[in-house]
Amino acid sequence: MTGALIWLIAGILLIIAELLSGDLFLLMVGVGALFGAGSAALTGNPFIDVAVFAIASVGMLALVRPTLKRRFLSGPDIKTNTDALIGARAVVVSTVDVEGGQVKLAGDVWSARCMSEGEPIAPGTSVTVVEISGATAVVSAAL
Repeated sequence: MTGALIWLIAGILLIIAELLSGDLFLLMVGVGALFGAGSAALTGNPFIDVAVFAIASVGMLALVRPTLKRRFLSGPDIKTNTDALIGARAVVVSTVDVEGGQVKLAGDVWSARCMSEGEPIAPGTSVTVVEISGATAVVSAAL
């Protein structure tokens, strides 16, 4: 039972140490140590305990850690800066055509131009931002 207690303490300490590193390595080894503690409680054979620890740790490092890292590092797909403005609605402030104009977008007045030739878009009309080209919003009539 003493071996199981040592494995248990080692596992808990490794998991706590993971809070400082954040790399998920110590967490996987700590879980392997908890498996070693379970093995020590059941068998009491130190060779089997070390084998269970090694297999569990390597398995966790090879299979679980990459999946968890990918999931934590990918995060939500949050658009920022000008990417966040694409698809946004704007209101025409001064007539917009292929040569220029102005729209109110996200609380600011932006230079704008139409995406395609056609009739100019009159002030007060709602438009959709298709792209941001430099400091100019390329817009099309809202659907």
